[in-house]
Amino acid sequence: MGRKIRVGLIYGGRSGEHEVSLQTALSVARAFDYDRYELIPFFIDKQGKWTSGAPLPAPPESVEQLRFLPGAAPDSETQTETGTSAIVPIVRGMLAEAGREADGPAVDVMFPLLHGTFGEDGTIQGLFEMAGVPYVGAGVLASAAGMDKVVMKQLFRQNGLPVADFIYFTKHEWNKDRERIVAEAEERLGYPCFVKPANLGSSVGVSKVRGREELAAAVEKALQFDRKVIVEEFVDAREIEVSVLGNDEPRASVPGEIVSSNEYYDYNAKYIDGKSVMIIPAEIPPETAEEARAMAIRAFRAIDGSGLCRADFFLRKSDGKLLINEVNTMPGFTQFSMYPLLWKESGLSYRELLDELIRLALERFRERQSLRYGEKD
Repeated sequence: MGRKIRVGLIYGGRSGEHEVSLQTALSVARAFDYDRYELIPFFIDKQGKWTSGAPLPAPPESVEQLRFLPGAAPDSETQTETGTSAIVPIVRGMLAEAGREADGPAVDVMFPLLHGTFGEDGTIQGLFEMAGVPYVGAGVLASAAGMDKVVMKQLFRQNGLPVADFIYFTKHEWNKDRERIVAEAEERLGYPCFVKPANLGSSVGVSKVRGREELAAAVEKALQFDRKVIVEEFVDAREIEVSVLGNDEPRASVPGEIVSSNEYYDYNAKYIDGKSVMIIPAEIPPETAEEARAMAIRAFRAIDGSGLCRADFFLRKSDGKLLINEVNTMPGFTQFSMYPLLWKESGLSYRELLDELIRLALERFRERQSLRYGEKD
């Protein structure tokens, strides 16, 4: 048997979804085949400090072990690196004084398990590109477009995908001309409507508003999290989700449905009360299911996706029309999350899904390595 594939797992992060990322990392690290892969942990704390450790000898027992807390690992002598030293295995190719190990690179492929800011928005992907390291998931452009709700919806519209109506503005525009913005929101969208930071996940900073005073307060709240705000029309709809997997020839899973425990699928409904229900497969007509799968692939291509994404839809109750809401380029990825469960229903196990994501990452890297960056290259 040849050398194991060295996979760097990056998790935690300077994000409101830090704890979610840790749970994802625990599930992934427990599911990999340790006979085929060598897993190297990279933890980023809430202040942005990096810590890396020796390859995991076995599936981790707890999140505390992944945080490198004293006494959490069975082997309390595990060596760790922090700060600049922790990131060296990733950027080794950028350092003139660093050679390659005799048995290959320090890391063969990075698997970012970061959700939200500084992980899902193209920033960490840009680091990997500069370092010349293969990585799982969407590239810089797709990650950034998938994080920015305004850019994403504009791309959907340009590609003929139906979306709910929306307006957007920056903090500067709000401070300069809020009366005009409020009037436009009331005329185009009406009440109720949703106010969201343009660049944030897990429904952080999102408000459902029913009148002018609530609208102004919701905008001020959203501006605490981003300089750009999007206001969307309310759609009375069922929430349908489809998982997408692939590079140039993506495939779509069976659709699923989220039945929220709250008035809408907010942070509490997603992560705290545990009362929201996933229906897999979604109980919708076959033709609607096929339309959702086709639209999911179109949305994936609209942002120039690669690796994976989850496409979220509104199925409007009044007329049964599907509207694309958003794509998530690093969806929840525990064994109990919608993305892997949809693939399980479609015939792909959690471990097989991990294998396929590694294969897709290496495939895309080889393709990019064949490109020329100048006439004399």
